[in-house]
Amino acid sequence: MSENTPQAAEQPAAVMDPGSAAKDRNRVIIRTSVIGILTNVFLAAFKAAVGLLSHSIAVLLDAVNNLSDALSSVITIIGTRLAGRAPDRKHPLGHGRIEYISAMIVAAIVLYAGVTSLVESVKKIITPEAADYSTISLIIISVAIPVKLILGHYVKSMGKKVNSDALIASGSDAWFDAILSASVLASAIIFLITGVSLEAWVGALISAFIIRAGIEMMKDTISEILGRRADPEVTSAVRRLLTDEPEILGAYDLILHNYGPNRNYASVHVELADTMTVEEVDRLTRRVEERVYRETGVILTGVGVYSRNTRDDEAARIRNRVQQMVLEHDWALQLHGFHADPAEKTMRFDVVISFDISPKEGLEILYREIGEAFPDYTVRIVPDADIAD
Repeated sequence: MSENTPQAAEQPAAVMDPGSAAKDRNRVIIRTSVIGILTNVFLAAFKAAVGLLSHSIAVLLDAVNNLSDALSSVITIIGTRLAGRAPDRKHPLGHGRIEYISAMIVAAIVLYAGVTSLVESVKKIITPEAADYSTISLIIISVAIPVKLILGHYVKSMGKKVNSDALIASGSDAWFDAILSASVLASAIIFLITGVSLEAWVGALISAFIIRAGIEMMKDTISEILGRRADPEVTSAVRRLLTDEPEILGAYDLILHNYGPNRNYASVHVELADTMTVEEVDRLTRRVEERVYRETGVILTGVGVYSRNTRDDEAARIRNRVQQMVLEHDWALQLHGFHADPAEKTMRFDVVISFDISPKEGLEILYREIGEAFPDYTVRIVPDADIAD
């Protein structure tokens, strides 16, 4: 990347400041998590007091469950603070991925809660116990349901707003608690009216849903750590900003490297006319690096260049024919970076190959077909993976 880095660029007042946005995001996550901690500690204290006064072990265990929910929020805060640490020599691209680890821990807590609930439900199914719904326990459940629903909705919505997997997982956990409590309350009402106890069966069913949700949360977080496909909205925005420049004839090979939520580094190839000078290319790449950073927060760490023939009609004719031949294959998604030299009898281009065929097999087909159509030419084809939309 050029010495005039995007970070150092002067930023107009009307344009997004990614550094400020990151600080605001961290404040939202921490504030939301603190609200979750306070709510769960209040519920835990309330349930513990009632449990001690009524000598109810079940109510005391429910209080402990609220403390585990508060622990999820504590983990989210710790993860956010650690992820917000400045880059250092050992971690020059920052510590943002710590957020994914904290989200995985929260997902593990959700999964553990689902498994333990399922185990207890199955025990009650195998060895039924006479239901004993005291007035106190029903009051506690009735109070906890709306509190947990409101808390879950708030935490989850804030998590989606600031793109925090840990907050989303914590919000889902609160929802699951509310649903589980609601099922217990419904089962209690049915039992008091009909004498039929459904609590264990309903608990087992809801526990299965919680386990499934915990597994999905875990899979999503692992996917982020492994490196998932880039957000189409981000890639489209970057490509739009690049191709808005009149000198840029196309933007290709965009690769986003994610180092935590909203922390993206990228590289790209732009297609330029073969008449541009190095000085003109330098000014252009500096300008687009700064603009992309200011408007999307994505840091372009490298801008490569493809040269397009603009002074040779024969080269343009060859390009059109080759492009038609290549794109006849469903697995050939795009051709770019084409350059032909009729005098030297050479051509080169890149082809984006889908995951429906191996790159080796695709190249063999293209080399054979292009070689038969242009036997006098030396052909060089570079395979590109279908990395981004």
